[in-house]
Amino acid sequence: MNGVADIKRKVRKGSDPLLQTARGKLQSRRSKLNDQINKELRMRAGAENLYRATGNKKLKETVALELSFVNSNLQLLKEELSDLNSSVQIYQSNNAQNVPMIPLGLKETQEVDLSIPLKDYISEHYSEEGEKFQFEIQELMDMRQAMRTPQRSPLGLELLYQYYNQLYFIEKRFFPTDRSLGIYFHWYDSLTGVPTAQKTMGFEKGSVLFNIAALYTQIGARSDRSKVEGIDSAICNFEQAAGTFVYLRDRFSHAPSMDMQPHTLTMLGHLMLAQAQECVFEKQTLGGVQDGLQNCLEVAHEAAQVSKLYNETHKMMSSTQLKDYVPFSWISMVLVKSQHYRALSHYYTAVGLLDQKDSNNVELLAGLFSELYLDSSSSTLTTHSPTKEEERTTLGKAHLREAMIMHEDSMRVHTLCKQLRKIDTFQEILKQAHDRSLSRFADLEEEDDFSLDLQTVPVVKHSTKQAIKTIPPDFAKHKVRDLFEKLGPIAIFSAKNHWSAPRTLELTKNTNEGYGFSVRGDSPVIIAAVEDGSICEKAGMRVGDFIISVGDSDTKWSKHEEMVALIRAAGNSLSLRLVTPMDKNYLQPASKKAYHTYSGGATSGEGTAKMQSMTASVSSSKSAKAGRLKLSTSLFKKKDSKEKKTKERTRLDSEGSSIVYR
Repeated sequence: MNGVADIKRKVRKGSDPLLQTARGKLQSRRSKLNDQINKELRMRAGAENLYRATGNKKLKETVALELSFVNSNLQLLKEELSDLNSSVQIYQSNNAQNVPMIPLGLKETQEVDLSIPLKDYISEHYSEEGEKFQFEIQELMDMRQAMRTPQRSPLGLELLYQYYNQLYFIEKRFFPTDRSLGIYFHWYDSLTGVPTAQKTMGFEKGSVLFNIAALYTQIGARSDRSKVEGIDSAICNFEQAAGTFVYLRDRFSHAPSMDMQPHTLTMLGHLMLAQAQECVFEKQTLGGVQDGLQNCLEVAHEAAQVSKLYNETHKMMSSTQLKDYVPFSWISMVLVKSQHYRALSHYYTAVGLLDQKDSNNVELLAGLFSELYLDSSSSTLTTHSPTKEEERTTLGKAHLREAMIMHEDSMRVHTLCKQLRKIDTFQEILKQAHDRSLSRFADLEEEDDFSLDLQTVPVVKHSTKQAIKTIPPDFAKHKVRDLFEKLGPIAIFSAKNHWSAPRTLELTKNTNEGYGFSVRGDSPVIIAAVEDGSICEKAGMRVGDFIISVGDSDTKWSKHEEMVALIRAAGNSLSLRLVTPMDKNYLQPASKKAYHTYSGGATSGEGTAKMQSMTASVSSSKSAKAGRLKLSTSLFKKKDSKEKKTKERTRLDSEGSSIVYR
């Protein structure tokens, strides 16, 4: 039995395979609904064509009746699909006092068998035995399987980030721009469940990045916002979700699925910022609003800021491009929140004017009043600061009346949406806010007082004490090791570069004879010069060749000093495996890299060594028969090789991620 081929899949840290059951059932149901909808659409198209083509009156009546049934079925199927797509309650916090948030479900994907395509490519492009990399391929497939079911926690995010960073190496190693490996990546739309298949690694990376953002939204929605720590966590997660959506929009173009289109990602990013700002409002009002006119008006401004962001998000969702794609319950919830927080801005303004002891402080009120409204000239009540108690009472009642109107509008929109009616906590929060405004207004209302019927107040100015921002993904924080590092340094041995098939040179010399070649650089070491008529030239060595092995030792990652030691240890019989790069000349100027010239018969224990530099030349000799060993170095000394071995090489991802690959 092949132990490598029979690797048992282990549950990876950050993965929860049990999640696959619930999400798998949801995806299966989505897929069936989409198939049924497509079938009904085809039937409707055929019936409409028949209706237009026939002149038989009786047949037209029959077709019209059939069309009515088809349209009814379509409506029912679309509503059922919308219910599945807009189900957000499962991701909410258990605290009944929190306003529900809108999280995103993860994009689903099918399993992909990478074994045969990668083995074939390794054999063809890298001239290595594909079977030797069975363990690495299985490790990659296990990682992909695990990231399909990430935990809703930082460990789940870590798993997704690690897989995304690993894809940087996989793309460089195995996905050239001029050909396809025949690997199809199947992903389902996050909202509609519509499947899409692409052969590009960009689609795989973009889908994983989308799931990173979606997982941030789920963690943010599940945060316990009854505590300051939970609110801060929710704010951070929503900001990171927004930053990831923006990053995805700016760096991945021509996405085949609707959920990754630029206008969709822009809307999702704005939605997450609105939810983060809502958390800021909750933090400011946690435990109640502190006494004082200024504190009340600051809360009113904060509520207006939340309302503004939700109003902008609602406009994006209602655009021609998105209104038929975004679930109706999302559009309704965003509109409800926009109206709800606008009502709260008026309510807290009224509380500040009517109930705070320092509201009669003329100087304080005048300073705050000048920054209270967006346009104070739009109402006769707000043309000047209300210095008299009667003026403050009248203005406060007008704000309470506006708050009640907005609360009633939000409750009406909430009632019209079937999905929102199922969220009891949201309905209760809206009702409590409305009853609070109504009760306070009733305390002030006088019988037969119609003075406020025609009085309106302008919109409260939006501002915030804690501005939210987008936080882009930090790829450098999640370092990974290149699974296929045995193929060599990725800067050289990658899918975009080409080299000749490996060839083995068996070199044998006499004790007083040299091999006749020079080497320079490291990882891998390069043939810098070949002497005319030497043993190595006759064997087929060429300037610019890479030494990929010495004897049985793989030297793709070998340092210059390590290569020197291996060649010295070989004595008079040297076996080298070389490849010739075909795309470019990798030789660097001699003044920048150390190199060794093997022109004599020097061995590890004898010979003449000459070290030449720009400042000094040192020579010594032990035997006239011994050959010469020249070592030219640059002006700058190299660091100790032991220190260099302990340092990990890093490369900067073209998309901004710093990833460890050795």
